[in-house]
Amino acid sequence: MFTSNIGRLRFFLYSLGLAIAETVVIVACIVSTIGFEGLINSGPGPSRQGMAGAVLIASFIFVALRGNIASRRVRDANGRRWILWAYIALSAVYALLQAGVLLVVKFDDPESIPGGLNLLGLSIFGLWCTILWAKPVAGSNIDELTDVFDFDGPLPASSRTARTAAPAAPRAAPATSAARVPSAPQPFGRPRPAGFGKRGI
Repeated sequence: MFTSNIGRLRFFLYSLGLAIAETVVIVACIVSTIGFEGLINSGPGPSRQGMAGAVLIASFIFVALRGNIASRRVRDANGRRWILWAYIALSAVYALLQAGVLLVVKFDDPESIPGGLNLLGLSIFGLWCTILWAKPVAGSNIDELTDVFDFDGPLPASSRTARTAAPAAPRAAPATSAARVPSAPQPFGRPRPAGFGKRGI
């Protein structure tokens, strides 16, 4: 289940499902630790450490799950491995920074939210789109070629007939030429009797 190749549609649906599940889990982590009211009213520091740690662990789990489906998609599309590793590494960095932002953010000061986090998110989205739309290079997947051209399948009937009839033609040619060779001319009238001298001698 976690090792098979996946196509574009399944990769899109799996990614969408993981994004929704990650949002729900992060909200559950916040609610189960200090709550949204406590997060908004609390100051940055030790009071948020439990919440930030729970969010970080949950985010790393979803990074591993996204990396799994991304690797299966890259293998299915014969994509470049560096795109996969860049996607996983940036996703891990984003998860770490996201937990750090929740730990130090001041909700009454919008400037405390770093703008680089949005830029990193756009970079991850661009890599995700590259993985999504990747397609195999012609001739790189031998399984795809054998499926398309059916190398192991039987030959068509017309091909078998042509191959069978081709060797028979040269063998028939000598017989036809031999039949057309004219015979030696025969003399008119009765043949002359064999022997010497006159008849009866």
